[in-house]
Amino acid sequence: MAEDFAKAVEDGLKLSKRIYLGKDRGLVAPPRPPPMERSSDWYLPSAPMVYAVISDPRIVDNPDIPSYQPHVHGRCDPPALIPLQMSAVNLDVDCYGDTAFVEVSGKWRIHCVMGSRSCDCRIAVPMGDQGSILGVEVDLPTKSYSTKLIGVEESKGIQKIARPEDGGFLMPHIFTLTIPQIDGGTNISIKLRWSQKLSYNNGQFSLTMPFSFPEYVTPAIKKISKKQRIQLNVNSGIATEILCKSTSHPLKEIRRHAGKFGFLYEAEILTWSSTDFSFSYSVSAGNIFGGILLQSSSLYDYDQRDMFCIYLFPGSQQSRKVFRKEVIFVVDISGSMHGRPLESTKNAISTALSKLSPEESFNIIAFSSETFLFSTSMELASTEAIERATEWISTKYSVGGGTNMFIPLEKAAEMLSNTRGSIPMIFLVTDGAVEDERNICDWMKKRLKNGGSLCPRIHTFGIGSFCNHYFLRMLAMISRGEYGAACDIDSIEVQMQKLFSKGLSTVLANIAVDAFDEHDQIEVYSSCIPDLSFESPLTICGRYQGSFPGTLRAKGILGDLSSFIMDLKVERAKDIPLDRVLARQQIDLLTAQAWFSENKQIEEKVAKLSTRTCNISEYTRMVLLEKNKIETATGSSGAQKAPKKGDPQKIMDTGAPKMILLQSLSIGFGDLIATAENIRPGSEEQKLPEVAEIFIKATSNCCGQICNQCCCMCCIQCCSKMNDQCATTLTQLCTALACISCFECCSQLCCPGQDGQ
Repeated sequence: MAEDFAKAVEDGLKLSKRIYLGKDRGLVAPPRPPPMERSSDWYLPSAPMVYAVISDPRIVDNPDIPSYQPHVHGRCDPPALIPLQMSAVNLDVDCYGDTAFVEVSGKWRIHCVMGSRSCDCRIAVPMGDQGSILGVEVDLPTKSYSTKLIGVEESKGIQKIARPEDGGFLMPHIFTLTIPQIDGGTNISIKLRWSQKLSYNNGQFSLTMPFSFPEYVTPAIKKISKKQRIQLNVNSGIATEILCKSTSHPLKEIRRHAGKFGFLYEAEILTWSSTDFSFSYSVSAGNIFGGILLQSSSLYDYDQRDMFCIYLFPGSQQSRKVFRKEVIFVVDISGSMHGRPLESTKNAISTALSKLSPEESFNIIAFSSETFLFSTSMELASTEAIERATEWISTKYSVGGGTNMFIPLEKAAEMLSNTRGSIPMIFLVTDGAVEDERNICDWMKKRLKNGGSLCPRIHTFGIGSFCNHYFLRMLAMISRGEYGAACDIDSIEVQMQKLFSKGLSTVLANIAVDAFDEHDQIEVYSSCIPDLSFESPLTICGRYQGSFPGTLRAKGILGDLSSFIMDLKVERAKDIPLDRVLARQQIDLLTAQAWFSENKQIEEKVAKLSTRTCNISEYTRMVLLEKNKIETATGSSGAQKAPKKGDPQKIMDTGAPKMILLQSLSIGFGDLIATAENIRPGSEEQKLPEVAEIFIKATSNCCGQICNQCCCMCCIQCCSKMNDQCATTLTQLCTALACISCFECCSQLCCPGQDGQ
């Protein structure tokens, strides 16, 4: 899908050469990627973008200055995508703890379609780390569109269903939405909202979001005012000193309070931002610290109990010792892992092994329908042992057969049953679903009850959409482990290394909060509190009824096996919307519980939370609302008359909006059939038809392969000044040349020395 999209944009840029902007309006040719960089992602959106969807190339023209457009045969199948020009963009970022809420509002114009014709417009929203789309709003002169989440049962009554390409995820971090039939020359106002996570490293939070606009979205008319505004607000949620470390854009500080600051950048510019927006700030603390934030429920909350959030920060790396570890990597090598998934997994494991110290031990278990052990016992992480393990795993290749997950997990748990003085860890990597997933979770629960002080942590990693990510999340939650995922093949190694690093840098284990066991009016969404790692702060959320204890005490075990006790200060959340900040975490945790317990009440709770906070879930569907506007103009007599351009207009509400149901945006609960058939990750993407030539090569203005060359615009400008008879004759001549297979000859004559590519 991504390659098809990128090819459609490349074709759209070629097609846009037909647009003549007048004598004094220079059109800068879109830059072509260098030969070594011609990859499928060159034309993927690197910032919020809007594209004209062109199926009929004959409609491409300047809506303000119609020019002679030589006839073009054929249609674009799949449609070409012409990037629209942008006249204004505002970026608003609100950061609370490790969560950022991003809003981008901008204005685009359909500059490439005749004023008498219309086309669909496709919006693309690239998001940052763990991005979650929250909403899209589109405002047009006569209509408005917006997205909304509704329950699955409610969605069954909607008649109009969008095509897969009209709304969904192009890639896990790129959301697309198609707005139907907008007239050429129309100005479009769009507001995009999403949330994403800030990364954390040694006391420093960092945010990076796509905000690099290509040159071809800058209006060719230089006199058009182009305004860019960036506003950043940070509320750490903690009463400690925070310090801004770096920013990518020239932000000016406009306010600062304890734990909070605000920045602003606003200017008229010549070209749009060409770099992603990024910033970082540090939280000053040497030791582990934390606190509790409380928030009362809102009037429209489905759950009228109040909310609490406990946060723990690991402090600086120099102040604490990490646990000594005994690690087993349990790796799926079934046939579906063949190729890049398995190779990326091998690379990530090799990197993780190199980080183990000589006194730590490890093993590797590979599985499909059979189980393969690197060693019958745990091996010390000596240089020689790591070299043997790296060589052993490099010889492992994907094999056919089923996915038997329980036997290797049970074997790994047995090998770690006599751990002393270290923390046992199992890293499970799979791309498939199995039938006994609930039994595996029950087995892990029983082991926890009968285990010692440090039971094995199972850190789970899911690849693609055929595995049951909620089973993997639940298994990690039960064992105090961490969960990670990569839904696209390109990110497997990076995301897996993040999970490995997080698990291997545990600094506080067996965390417990005394009031949770003593106060029956407190509900914690996570059944077991995960360990605290140097790689990330820890957040625990839940609901309570009645009065919350004035002080709470957190307990745990440190890396040197000494006890840890800390009093947690309770505060009211000031200017922090805890319900929005914690919504994504709550939905994921509750969905895993709903799957495990098959509890319909929890499913309904997730659906209500999803619709209220606009976060996608398994129990809701996204719809596109289309609302018409009535434009009226009143004459001196008071009678209504048809509106004309420039007349005062009045917008009236026309009643209930129309609903268009989008395809499901959730990841689902795994696919047993795809796993049994060893279908590879990525095969779930619905492929569009192969990209055809934009035009049949019988084109009169050389727009086939040579539309990138200099003769294209010269031909259009020349034809615009010809009389009709001369232009018709030239058109017929060029068509005849193309029809008798003289296209390449024409290309070489027009642009000698070019390859036409």
